[in-house]
Amino acid sequence: MNSRQLTIITGASRGLGRAMAEQLLAQPGHRLLCIARRADEQLAARAREAGAELEQWQQDLTDPVPAAARLAAWLQGLDGQSFDGVALINNAGAVGRIGPLSQAVAAELSQALRVGLEAPLLLSSAFLGATRGWRGERKVLNISSGLGRNAMASQAPYCAAKAGMDHFSRAVALEEEALGGGAKIVSLAPGVIDTDMQVQLRESDAALFPDRARFERLKAQGQLWSPDEAAAKVLAYLERADFGSKPVADVREP
Repeated sequence: MNSRQLTIITGASRGLGRAMAEQLLAQPGHRLLCIARRADEQLAARAREAGAELEQWQQDLTDPVPAAARLAAWLQGLDGQSFDGVALINNAGAVGRIGPLSQAVAAELSQALRVGLEAPLLLSSAFLGATRGWRGERKVLNISSGLGRNAMASQAPYCAAKAGMDHFSRAVALEEEALGGGAKIVSLAPGVIDTDMQVQLRESDAALFPDRARFERLKAQGQLWSPDEAAAKVLAYLERADFGSKPVADVREP
């Protein structure tokens, strides 16, 4: 099969990541690598039905060093001249235990930051290094959050991970611009999506999470996007002609 577009998505087994994977598999000539803790047989079946190329890695991103090494080696084994475009979508993230930092469990804090910040940083490094010199357009899309830009009590690790993602995207954008013809990178807040994370926030202890009522209202008032709706908006942003003009952005921006 002569694939022309290659996309790599982390956290593709559920929520936004899975919705993006399904929509990309429906696009002709697309090759997709999904990285998640578990493989998804339904996604594999969709790929077979569509005649699309799908590879799934069962990879725990709480240990991102071997994941980044594996990605670099895999990319180096491909013919980079055969793709019109290649994209890495760092979507995986972890909200962690909801509560004040003073009550956090050290091991859980470490895991949340490894998945939410260290893994995207290492995978982006591997991706950019391994695809240097490929003929097609190269893009890195980091899935950020409004909580990376507006602090919220009892969400310190998630806020820290997303703020760090925003800022490393700014730094990398400067590096790639200086190279001339470098990759484009954007840290994108996709809006409020009806995912398992939202359920976790709504079911948290109100005594530990003072903003719980806000998330209950969002659900009750129908203000959450479905994963499919959000995925369509994120993928449309990825294909915008001005992608990369702002390294930190919101999907709702014109």
